[in-house]
Amino acid sequence: MQFKHNLLTGVYLFCRKITSIMNTIRRMTSMLRNEYHGEGLNLADFSHDPVEQFGRWMEDALSMKVREPNAVHLATADASGRPSGRIVLLRDFSLKGFTFFTSYGSRKGEEMKQNSHAAMTFFWSELYRQVRLGGKVTKLPSEESDAYFRSRPRESQISAAASHQSRFLESRELLEKAAAEVDERFRDQPVPRPENWGGYCLSPEYIEFWQGREHRLHDRLIYTRNSDGAGWTIRLLYP
Repeated sequence: MQFKHNLLTGVYLFCRKITSIMNTIRRMTSMLRNEYHGEGLNLADFSHDPVEQFGRWMEDALSMKVREPNAVHLATADASGRPSGRIVLLRDFSLKGFTFFTSYGSRKGEEMKQNSHAAMTFFWSELYRQVRLGGKVTKLPSEESDAYFRSRPRESQISAAASHQSRFLESRELLEKAAAEVDERFRDQPVPRPENWGGYCLSPEYIEFWQGREHRLHDRLIYTRNSDGAGWTIRLLYP
């Protein structure tokens, strides 16, 4: 009985300690606040083309040595509208759209098959800037996916060939074994692009530029593609 009593007392004290720690973390989280000191947006300096303007901001991010400025949050949703999100890497952008690569069989790949609408968010904290965009996603032609796959490091090619992205994995050892088998199979030759891996292009219907300002009076500027597909309407948004 004494042992049981001591055990229950220990569990109780442990739970109280964990609860206290979590409450402290929650209080600290609620008090986190970063004041933004970005310069205001000068509309006269903005391009009439949002993709060109995005290129200017990307150049600024590169100049400021923002860590992985091409890292972007990609949001997708299934046929019923249930969303999911993850970070991917932007690999190209042009008037056609914003390009990234992944497994067609991944969760995002399956969701984009069901629902071709997606959204991206870039956040460059060093510049107090954010870019949001959304539109329809289409697969890149095979030759473009082939060309990019050939440019990847061999280790990344092996990873793509060995992985069944988003599927349940029994153990880390199975993944490493599969990678070793791919490496051995193509030891003296290039690793071919897997049929279930390739690129997508998100053609934006809108692009929003956000600049953090003092006292949460941020600047927001949104480009919305005109209904005829020619040109953009530019408007300010309340923060």
